[in-house]
Amino acid sequence: MTDTSIPSAEQSVDEETVPTAATGDGEPEETEETETEAGAPKKAVGESELFRQSEIAADYVEGLLDILDYDGDIDELVSGGRPVVEVVGARLQNLVGQRGATLEALQELARLAVFRQTGTPSRLLLDVGGYRATRRKELAAVAKNAVEKVKEHGEPVRLEPMSAFERKCVHDVVNAMNGVESESEGVEPNRRIIVRPAD
Repeated sequence: MTDTSIPSAEQSVDEETVPTAATGDGEPEETEETETEAGAPKKAVGESELFRQSEIAADYVEGLLDILDYDGDIDELVSGGRPVVEVVGARLQNLVGQRGATLEALQELARLAVFRQTGTPSRLLLDVGGYRATRRKELAAVAKNAVEKVKEHGEPVRLEPMSAFERKCVHDVVNAMNGVESESEGVEPNRRIIVRPAD
């Protein structure tokens, strides 16, 4: 029998995971690496296939913009070994939503559109109005502030709950610094990062 189901959120290959050793909680966290099914060989995806995924997603997003009567320029590209779709234009804030919640939902819909056409889960990254680049900078400041507090007081610092993308940004900054480590705790949507002194 052929399985035509769409991967669930637990099965989806998310872009934001840190290796288990970095999180220290025994669960995989958001990383740039593609996770594969247990025992399944990791398939290399060629750049032409990645670009095809970004084109499929861009067509899907363009259709949504037409339905919503929003104007935006859509760029499809491959960056960092993954398909990327960027939407640029005025009055697109509603597509980002509060703390990127709408953007995350749109990204999942675009990934499902790719899956329906290719049969392969996608690591597609969708950005609207440069939100992700701006948010990365903000989260780097949050991470550095937490590291300073940990080094000053020697006590763990718990950050507010964050999305997978946001946690990945914080883990990257903390893991690049000496004397501290980070791990995630809790379950979505209340999963958060703890920054603590390194052992």
